[in-house]
Amino acid sequence: MPTPALHLAVEIDGDGAHPAAWRHAAHAPDRLLSPRHVARVASAAENAGFTLVTLDDSLLPPDSGTGVVGRIGSVERAAFIAASTSVLGVAPIVPTTYAEPFHVSSQLASLDHIAAGRAGWVVTAEESDEAARAWGRPLVEGAAARSREARDSVRVSRDLWDSWEDDAVIRSVATSRYLDRDRLHYVDFTGETFAVKGPAIVPRPPQGQLVVLAEHGLVPPEQLDVALVGGHDTAAVRAAASASGTPLTFAEVEVALDTPRHTARERVADLERYAPWRDRGRLRHTGSAGELVALLAELGRYVDGVRLHPLVLDEDLPVLSRLVLPDLLGRRLAARPTAGSSLRTTLGLPRPDSRFAASSAAAHATAPAPATAAVAAGATTAHTTTAADAVATAVPEETR
Repeated sequence: MPTPALHLAVEIDGDGAHPAAWRHAAHAPDRLLSPRHVARVASAAENAGFTLVTLDDSLLPPDSGTGVVGRIGSVERAAFIAASTSVLGVAPIVPTTYAEPFHVSSQLASLDHIAAGRAGWVVTAEESDEAARAWGRPLVEGAAARSREARDSVRVSRDLWDSWEDDAVIRSVATSRYLDRDRLHYVDFTGETFAVKGPAIVPRPPQGQLVVLAEHGLVPPEQLDVALVGGHDTAAVRAAASASGTPLTFAEVEVALDTPRHTARERVADLERYAPWRDRGRLRHTGSAGELVALLAELGRYVDGVRLHPLVLDEDLPVLSRLVLPDLLGRRLAARPTAGSSLRTTLGLPRPDSRFAASSAAAHATAPAPATAAVAAGATTAHTTTAADAVATAVPEETR
């Protein structure tokens, strides 16, 4: 039986994975935050055949020393990329530690509407004391507490995405009916640090549920679609993937490639003069494009995809586009997304029904039929509400 094709993701935040990558960028430092730069990088990734791009984020500056000290929010950049691409999946990294879960879920649901079903979410946690002070929140200290916050935030977000059933929206101009109030649901969540009543203020995302990715171990595996697994060698990646318990696993791979002018080792050595390339527990490839193809082919035996972290985007992404992805795609070792497909479809994940839909269907089945005369007269039944009423119906409640 042939090995399933790899799904390829690439992290495109900033100028690359190395903190001094901006020194080798092909643009002036002040162009990093320009729309043209974001569109150019996303277009290059889409044309190369990547399934997904991710965008790092934090309330704090990207680097406190030698790196750049500013970025546009990941969700805002993702929305811009979604509107300017056609098949590329877009997954912003949104930390859960101090952000309000209701707002996070609303932003991500909106992103999926903009992307026509191509959005994902990379769940992370904020670890620094500075982040707590910036949010004006008490410090969430310790891995267990941060994991709890992430777990609760993902649960609430998934419940809120389900709080509007797929057919809740009517939008009937003739009858002035906007939605069916019986197909909106309160999530009624109470955790250790926050409570959310709901329902959402955004209709259910086109995918039903966005694709949720996170580092293996941050949240329970049943909350994830994709576990991001690390390891310093293929044996460690294989072990982590086997233990993930999630529908899909992606290996985290940092890459520094030979270019026409310099070897990968020379490029890394030059950047190391300014700042160290911190070890994040990921597999790291430093060498030729052909060697990377061989590595990814081997990883394809153990994982469903990889997320690449290029050393310098302006130098490594062209090599990936010219030499690595064409070889993988030509040998059918990697999969290219197709037009009109959602990210879930591209990844082979089913579109889930709303968890509230079954109870709603049962309630409708047992409800008495409305009087024929009232329907004939155009009366609004208890199962619908006008556009004006809909706003009041969907007002959320969230407390910390």
